Amino acid sequence: MLQTLIAAENQETAAGAAVHFLQSSHHLPPVWLVAPFTLLLLMIATGPLLYAHFWEHHYHKVSIGLGSIVAAYYWFMVEQGASMLLRSLEEYLSFLALITALFVVSGGILINIERRGNPFMNGALLFAGALFSNLIGTTGASMLLIRPYIRINEGRIRAFHIVFFIFIVSNTGGALTPIGDPPLFLGFLKGVPFFWVMPKLWLPWILTIAGLILIFMVLDSRVGKGEMRVSEQSGRVSIIGAKSFMFFAIVIGAVFLDPAVIPGFPTLQTLLHLPFGIREMVLFAVAFMAYKTADKDAMRGNSFNFLPIREVAFLFIGIFVTMIPALEIISAYASGHARGFSVTRFYWMTGALSGVLDNAPTYMSFLAGASGKFGMDINSVSDMQKFAGGVNSTVQGDATSDIYLMAISLASVFFGSLTYIGNAPNFMVKTIAIQANVAVPGFIEYIYKYSIPVLIPFFALLWWLFFTG
Repeated sequence: MLQTLIAAENQETAAGAAVHFLQSSHHLPPVWLVAPFTLLLLMIATGPLLYAHFWEHHYHKVSIGLGSIVAAYYWFMVEQGASMLLRSLEEYLSFLALITALFVVSGGILINIERRGNPFMNGALLFAGALFSNLIGTTGASMLLIRPYIRINEGRIRAFHIVFFIFIVSNTGGALTPIGDPPLFLGFLKGVPFFWVMPKLWLPWILTIAGLILIFMVLDSRVGKGEMRVSEQSGRVSIIGAKSFMFFAIVIGAVFLDPAVIPGFPTLQTLLHLPFGIREMVLFAVAFMAYKTADKDAMRGNSFNFLPIREVAFLFIGIFVTMIPALEIISAYASGHARGFSVTRFYWMTGALSGVLDNAPTYMSFLAGASGKFGMDINSVSDMQKFAGGVNSTVQGDATSDIYLMAISLASVFFGSLTYIGNAPNFMVKTIAIQANVAVPGFIEYIYKYSIPVLIPFFALLWWLFFTG
């Protein structure tokens, strides 16, 4: 999606490339081509509520059909369209391989907590989930903990229990390491030091996590004990299928099988022109082996099935394709206007778009624009190391480059919790909760009842504390 801009950057500075890109605006897709993406989002939002029967049986056809419209345009009408579609397919397969491996591995691990859910117990579990998100990713932590979280609250669980789980475990929790969330990992591959993230984001992280847990505990205290089948009160935690943790270690190791991390590492995309690499083969193999060797009691206890990952796979193939023109337009705009953008604009625009687009390419688009503002190349590892270290702006009173990177990093991860499609585990948690007969808010209700009144004030506070000085 950034190929045109990246090619120009190899010959010019990033800022010069942005100007050249905009001058060649006829290469940008027509605005009407964003319509399939917009329609897909609207149908995801309204389908389960207004035409549930149709949506349940045909959502995959809708997603593929709308994606096919955009794919046909790029294939037949754009000179480099085929390579752009191939790149999008590569990104989708990388995304699908990782979440499939984490989903299957976590399904073979059954965590039994012999205690009734209460505000303090739930708050502690959410905080633990936030910590785990930085070790095994937001998808891994979400899939590992959502089922025991639902079980201990059986009979008293409400919609807000699921929403706050998504807020904390599936999104904001994973902001302290590149393993935690895909945008941060992409930044690491581009040259941002692995341990840059934690010292920069730990304070906003702890303020947000603590604040969200406090609000959650106040809401949870009003629920009461409820009718629950959990009888033992020993507080003992037992794990069935602990051998599957070995697969988590393999998944984490496989994530780093990339030429950007291991110089000279072979890529099947280059050698054999395949839309996947060795990393994706390893991850799909891990998913297969984890499923075949999983503890059957753990699988039954988790009511494991492939419906959540199937729904994500079909919907996100449509999202990945239909958002290509939207990302092209956004990338061109961000790069072309970067010199006039303040930290505030980068923060809010990165965040708002991460809530409705895939946050990884959104992060890359605005990172390219911000690095171009400082005369640096996003494809140069040394430039990105300097960018992360802090370079003074030529504009008097402007922030240093590391503050721009901090704003883009924080926004891309935190704002992913604004909608169900902001991050893949959001949708998976929602589907698992529905399968467990837990009431969850619809797409629109999630936004107006929870995202806007709960999250936006936190995000505004973070902006005021860290990006207005």
